[in-house]
Amino acid sequence: MDTLQTIIIAIVEGLTEFLPVSSTGHMIITQNLLGVESTPFVKAFTIIIQFGAILSVVCLYWQRFFRLNHTPAPAGSTPWQAFLHKWDFYWKLFVAFVPAILIGFLGKMSGLIDRFLESVEVVAIMLVVGGIFMLFCDRLFNKGSEDTQLTEARAFRIGLFQCIAMIPGVSRSMATIVGGMAQKLTRRAAAEFSFFLAVPTMAAATALDVLQLFFGDEADASWATSDNLMMLALGCVVAFVVALLAMKWFVSFLTKYGFKAFGIYRIIVGIIILALVWTGHSLVMVD
Repeated sequence: MDTLQTIIIAIVEGLTEFLPVSSTGHMIITQNLLGVESTPFVKAFTIIIQFGAILSVVCLYWQRFFRLNHTPAPAGSTPWQAFLHKWDFYWKLFVAFVPAILIGFLGKMSGLIDRFLESVEVVAIMLVVGGIFMLFCDRLFNKGSEDTQLTEARAFRIGLFQCIAMIPGVSRSMATIVGGMAQKLTRRAAAEFSFFLAVPTMAAATALDVLQLFFGDEADASWATSDNLMMLALGCVVAFVVALLAMKWFVSFLTKYGFKAFGIYRIIVGIIILALVWTGHSLVMVD
């Protein structure tokens, strides 16, 4: 993989990671159009540059991400309730993250997630199905209110929606934003909580994949040369900058126009992948 290919793949990662269009589907198309072989380094690259996207969330929303609730706890609160009141933001983020921990672990241990990841057709079909759903989801869930409070129960339900994205092609962003709107959050509030929830979710998933690369049954660190490490650094920087711009644009676009355009786009991409597969093109799945 050369420098230009590195930049292009990182741009695609940064653009699609937080948009409801499935970064997995786009990585399949990009890697194959560029003729990039799915080597151990390429697999590691597509995993590790997610750190750049994660950092973009923390950077863009740092004033809201690094915060404690300094308002007085309700009268009569127990020490535990007072503690949760102070750490309210992180507590609800953890509650939303719990379903991914449990279901993700079970899916990984059973091999079900890996089997899904090996099927390009699953990705393409879910892109189309998700796209059709997005054509109508604004009518179904566009009843959010700025006064709606994000409770622990609502956060947990959003976390359950996130687990649907373990099926490649669904899109973690789409699942969590729709989950937030289903809990009466506005599009903007649902999108921003989706970004926040991406930080622990993507960090955990990336850390797990990196550990498997180094210590798993098929561990191979031969790809970790100085040149490849420079490519990784470049990819992380590019993914960070592009994801930062994409998030700012996406929140504004989603608030004003909703999901319909993304739905149409997903359907087109899904059909392209299916057409390539059904005409005999060998698309290599990336993690």
